[in-house]
Amino acid sequence: MAAEIHSRPQSSRPVLLSKVEGHQDVVSAALLIPKEDGVITASEDRTIRVWLKRDSGQYWPSIYHTMSSPCSAMAYHHDSRRIFVGQDNGAIMEFHISEDFNKMNFVKTYPAHQNRVSAITFCLASEWVISTGHDKCISWMCTRSGSMLGRHYFTSWTSCLQYDYETRHAFVGDYSGQITLLKLEQNTCSVITTLKGHEGSITSLWWDPVQRLLFSGASDHSIIMWDIGGRKGRTLLLQGHHDKVQAICYLQLTRQLVSCSADGGIAVWNMDISREEAPQWLESDSCQKCEQPFFWNIKQMWDTKTLGLRQHHCRKCGQAVCGKCSTKRSSYPIMGFEFQVRVCDSCFESIKDEDRTSLATFHEGKHNISHMSMDISRGLMVTCGSDRIVKIWDMTPVVGCSLATGFSSR
Repeated sequence: MAAEIHSRPQSSRPVLLSKVEGHQDVVSAALLIPKEDGVITASEDRTIRVWLKRDSGQYWPSIYHTMSSPCSAMAYHHDSRRIFVGQDNGAIMEFHISEDFNKMNFVKTYPAHQNRVSAITFCLASEWVISTGHDKCISWMCTRSGSMLGRHYFTSWTSCLQYDYETRHAFVGDYSGQITLLKLEQNTCSVITTLKGHEGSITSLWWDPVQRLLFSGASDHSIIMWDIGGRKGRTLLLQGHHDKVQAICYLQLTRQLVSCSADGGIAVWNMDISREEAPQWLESDSCQKCEQPFFWNIKQMWDTKTLGLRQHHCRKCGQAVCGKCSTKRSSYPIMGFEFQVRVCDSCFESIKDEDRTSLATFHEGKHNISHMSMDISRGLMVTCGSDRIVKIWDMTPVVGCSLATGFSSR
């Protein structure tokens, strides 16, 4: 159960500080304890554990609690030291952790869902615990009475949740690839809008209440930035991962987005520059460059006695083009394309070498990442996954030391 300790050479990549091992199954959530050298983990092995760093430099479990069902989600409120653990059976259990993080007392059980809990958030001001689950609903319950306040159902499993504490707006991502914005009231809610742009299930969400930006990651390997405050809808598409995006975190101070994917990829995106929005794909019955008909355009094929061609799209201009008019590939980072994508020949000629300079850095986490969280004040990140390992990273070489506010990341 001991953690493996690593040295901290200066570099421009994440530095692995510790590796915490001991869980017998997938680690579904891991959170760094603010201002403490400690980590809270929840696992499919039905345990919730609190790991504290000992004088030897190793992490050992100070709390080891076994639940009745596999743990699927977790929320921790540090000021009140309250933990909410979602389970496979749909229940959420609340615990209170002692000041020395060596004891955990059971508070109450919330019958929040009929199936696996996928995400939890706790709002101290309203004393609500809000959650989503595989029973296709969002629920919000009163933590004082333990009673259900409201539920709202969707057509698909709900996979992730973000909440604006000030305005009581909830963002819910689901398996259909849709994000729903809801306004929660005491016993009811209203649907404000739905956001559609991903081609795969939503796997992660991050809400920045300062700039009023929503970031979503999906199984289609992409990230979308939505300008909620400006009501512009989708504004940026970011493509740099080779597997589903499992977790995202926006660093408002340094204007950087950190994202992790299932294959262990860790990306840090520079959002402090003027980026271009990827165009909507245009539809046409014939190539918008050479005017050759596409294969469904029977009339033009008959009239011109030519064979129909397959339709493609240029990622830079959005035009519908044939294969002969889009023989080239290019990266175009300012539009979010960090690896090579199809562009039409004329757009390829317009892209200069400097336009291909990457606007993100890519790193290898070297384990299957299913969950990530950051302690932004210390520049620390924790990742966990199906390999049962929890890794603690120093991200300051990548995201800049301006994050530091006095706490040590040792």
